[in-house]
Amino acid sequence: MHTRDGRPHGTDGDGDNDRDEDGGGCWLPWRTAAERALYGDSSGNGDGRSGGGFFVREAPAAHFRTSVHASPLFALAVARLLLHVDEALGRPRELAMVDVGAGRGELLTGVLEALPAGAAARVRPYAVERAPRPDGLDERIVWSHSLPAGARPYGLDGSNGPSAQGSSAGGLTGLLFANEWLDDVPLDIAETDADGVPRTVLVRTSDGAERLGEPVTGPEAEWLERWWPLPPPEGHGAEPGLRAEIGLPRDEAWAAAVATLARGLAVAVDYAHFREDRPPFGTLTGYLDGREAPPVPDGSRDLTAHVALDACAAAGARAAADGCAPPVVRTQRDALHSLGIDGARPPLSLATSDPPAYVRQLAAAGEAAELTSASGLGAFRWLVQPVGGTRSPFG
Repeated sequence: MHTRDGRPHGTDGDGDNDRDEDGGGCWLPWRTAAERALYGDSSGNGDGRSGGGFFVREAPAAHFRTSVHASPLFALAVARLLLHVDEALGRPRELAMVDVGAGRGELLTGVLEALPAGAAARVRPYAVERAPRPDGLDERIVWSHSLPAGARPYGLDGSNGPSAQGSSAGGLTGLLFANEWLDDVPLDIAETDADGVPRTVLVRTSDGAERLGEPVTGPEAEWLERWWPLPPPEGHGAEPGLRAEIGLPRDEAWAAAVATLARGLAVAVDYAHFREDRPPFGTLTGYLDGREAPPVPDGSRDLTAHVALDACAAAGARAAADGCAPPVVRTQRDALHSLGIDGARPPLSLATSDPPAYVRQLAAAGEAAELTSASGLGAFRWLVQPVGGTRSPFG
């Protein structure tokens, strides 16, 4: 599906006039192509599909499975984390729970169900999602296409977009949680040419074919040099064909999310990599109907790439107020263990004394084991940024 002819090719920035008469579609930088395919263009239309982009039309659960869909224990863990934040903040009159990249509201629904009644009565739940509000969603949930009060003027993709609601910076008190959001923030891709020069990769929207565009310059080049150098520091030359996913839009998006809080915790959960161990050929892929698929930006599928979480962490730390504790990164396995989700099996004696309870606890142990598996969901990383002096349960 992905073909490269290796020759540089120009673009006017949005690529609308750079059409390919043989293959159809147009040649665009990956960030622009993915933004249109996933979220639609400025008029709300997706690339080649009616009704807007992939995430505007499609329920994510129909195409890929996250921890939220794997077990209600994940929502229970988030509810416990929210209660920790509530206690650390002195049980404020209103406690924000912001779910960024909320899908169809499954996580917030589960959190509200898991909370004690007294705490639930003080929670102000926000779902931030580009799709329309689902029918039948709990009426307590505020549904928004942009970050709530306090956000910087970035859209969900990290680009300049609709301003957030509200005018005062950092107005919320509570927990902001972004589960598998950053990996869907579109970004540009760089690849070294025959001379070892990093160039912007252009993609044909109709079939995912690729070719090289202009050299990477400006802030994107600075980001590459700091966070994903091509060639890597241990390399011995400028090898052609090395790829990097330029995470600057994700850094900006995460900083904007952190900036919504005056006090509390901001948490991002995603598959991640770090500067000392970047994948040499990138991680871009697609998901369609529950299976991994080639990344074609035609609006038919999810497009995702792993997150340079160390870069996001640095950006979030800068967005937090002076004097805040530094961010920490934990595996999901460790984070969930800290929140009481550990996959421990019930005692065999329970099978005799209370067989139904034993069956229920055994099933829950199996679900917890999936969420914490070191070779699966448990290997995800939790990036935790305290804001306003809030104590984190993760150290």
